[in-house]
Amino acid sequence: MLDLADLANLQIIAIAGACGAAIGFEREFAGKPAGIRTHIFVSAGSALMMILGQEILGQFENQQQDSLLKADPIRILQAIVVGISFLGAGTIVHEEHRGVEGLTTAATIYLTAGIGVATAVQRVSLAIMVTVAAIFVLFVLGWVEDQVAKARRRRRSREKSDEDNWEIR
Repeated sequence: MLDLADLANLQIIAIAGACGAAIGFEREFAGKPAGIRTHIFVSAGSALMMILGQEILGQFENQQQDSLLKADPIRILQAIVVGISFLGAGTIVHEEHRGVEGLTTAATIYLTAGIGVATAVQRVSLAIMVTVAAIFVLFVLGWVEDQVAKARRRRRSREKSDEDNWEIR
């Protein structure tokens, strides 16, 4: 059965998952392939791996107190980053006429992993604030990017229209 430590860990993983869901919602809303579920799994999975890694390190240190071998907790973080990098790379697509797509989704997956790690190391307030900042960037700055792109298209359209008018004369 679950003990108090397991319940506390499940709470941390749930918080990480909720933060991932908040970011994933925007990706889902934007019609991107990695949405709510992916971001929940990335954040909750990262938190779980960190929690388990911390417990494994604790057990290793208790069993090997006299040993010259020392555990390196950074390796857990490195493994998460490498795994998430492959997942993020899978969302990036290069199409000849449309350019590179999926960079923002890859970045949100990477950030979501960091949020999961932050919750696992008891930095819940940091994780929540980073989540809020990410949502701001995705929604507000996404809107700004859309406005800039529309202005560019209008300018190109006017320039093309001006060129066509010169050709007619």
